[in-house]
Parts: sequence; structure tokens; C-alpha cells
Amino acid sequence: MNIKVGTASWTDPTLIASKRFYPPGCTSAEARLRFYASQFPLVEVDSSYYAMPSASNSVLWVERTPEHFTFNIKAFRLFTGHQTDRTKLPKDIQAALPPSDKKNLYYKDTPGEVLQELWRRYIDAIKPLKDAGKLGVVHFQFAPWVINSTEGRAHVGHCADVMEGYTLAAEFRHKSWFSEKGRVSTLAMERERGFVNVVVDEPNTSANSIPAVWEVTNPKLALIRLHGRNHETWNIKGATAASSRFNYDYSDEELGELAGRIIELNKSVELTHVVFNNNMEDQGQRNAKSLIAIIGGSAIGPGSPKTL
Repeated sequence: MNIKVGTASWTDPTLIASKRFYPPGCTSAEARLRFYASQFPLVEVDSSYYAMPSASNSVLWVERTPEHFTFNIKAFRLFTGHQTDRTKLPKDIQAALPPSDKKNLYYKDTPGEVLQELWRRYIDAIKPLKDAGKLGVVHFQFAPWVINSTEGRAHVGHCADVMEGYTLAAEFRHKSWFSEKGRVSTLAMERERGFVNVVVDEPNTSANSIPAVWEVTNPKLALIRLHGRNHETWNIKGATAASSRFNYDYSDEELGELAGRIIELNKSVELTHVVFNNNMEDQGQRNAKSLIAIIGGSAIGPGSPKTL
């Protein structure tokens, strides 16, 4: 089985403050990444969603991780249709925008030449990871208002066109994509464009959540993203950190059920990624290690090409 298990982020403030994952004295950015990479073969970069990534960081990440370590990197939030604070853009890009009294910017309202430059910089920033063979997928977590419509499907296709040559994963946040009516066409679109279907484990009680669809759309990779099952916090208001929203500790029974489905899905692909996004304190890291043990991680160690 070629299954890689990891977590979303290795620098969440609550993880560091808990002092339950990093050993004493492991306080620098370099030390934390090196330690994390000694424990897991995969990590998801969330910072690239909140702000544009940089090539200099990518070079450092390559240098600080083992040969077979993998980074899944999230697409910048403007690209996925989310509202984007203008101050999160590079200063020269801010200066190139038309004057506005609105704090937030949306993709559809951004001048074409600005979008082209942002895409160029984003691709340049992640290129060192790709060149080193350490880039897994570019993860597009589309906004809840990117719905299964002509406009929504056009934008998803546009992202695939711009990032041709990269492996992309699509995670939708509106139920229309996997409704009884939309499921077949969504999976067909993902297969046609080469998107990896993101199998989510999350509360499924609102319009901005989708069911777990255990389907493979790219024969090279399956991606399972585990957000936890905390219905009370899924749409929490006023949260200052993502960890408040994804505060959930999977039980061994729940992980055992998930392990069975992951193993079965893995039979249809060359490689499977499992990312724990429950990131309150050390929840994700503990749950990831438990899942590795359940699947059989003791037989294959971190750093190996065939690793859990």
C-alpha cells in the first residue's frame, strides 16, 4: 500500500502552544519542519491560501525535508473565489489595482493583467517544490459561492487551464456539486480535467458542506481530507483561528472505519494522501499517528517511497 498520511500545517499556534508535539528546544522554523518531516511523509501548506507563497520559502522547505517528503499546497484564496483582503496582496499589486473603498477583492472584479501576474508569481513560487519532486497537489478549496453552474464550472476549468502541467485537487464547499443531480457531471468534469476528487470527512448539515464521495477521478492519486465531525463549530462565527472551527478528536473506532475505506480506495490509484485538518492543538498529529498504526504503518517508516 502506498499511502501517505500527514496534517494540514505544522505551525498552528495552538499546536506550538500545547507543547505536546515538538520536543523541548524545537523552536525555530527550520527545527520544527525538520522534526515534523521526521514523523510524517506529507504535509499540507495552508499559508499559501492566506497569502501568496514565495519561492525562497519553497527552496528552504526542499532543503529541510527528506528526499521523499511531499508538500500539498493550497491555492491562493483569490483564485478559489474567496474574498481577499487587498492588504494580503504584494504591495506593487495593491498599487496597480483601481482605487476602491472596498476592503475585499474578488476574482471577477480583478483586472485581467493583475490576475495574470498573480498566477505567474504563484506558479514561480511553487516551482522549486515541483523541480525537487516534492510537490504533490495544488489544492483548490473553492468558495461556498462557487456553485455548480455554468459560471462555476467555467471558473474551475479556467484554473485547470492556467495550471496545466500541475496535479490539481478540487474541494468544493457547496452541496450543489454533489447533489443527486450534480454528482455524476461533477465527477465527469474532474476526470476530464484531471482534477483529483477530494474525499472529505466533515459535518454535512449545511449548504457549505458536501458528503464524502469515495470516488477516484485521477488514477495517479486519491486525496482524503479529514476536517473532523464537529457540527457545532463548522460554521462558528467570530473565530480568530481555523483551529476553532476544526476542533475534533477522532476516536479509534472512527479511524478504524476510515482506514478500511482508505485501504479500499487505495487499490484504484498509484498513491493515496490522507490529510488531517482537525488542527486544535495536537489533535491532527495524534490522529494521524493512530491512523498509521491502524493501517499498518509500523511496517513502513517515514521517508520511504512506499510509506504511510
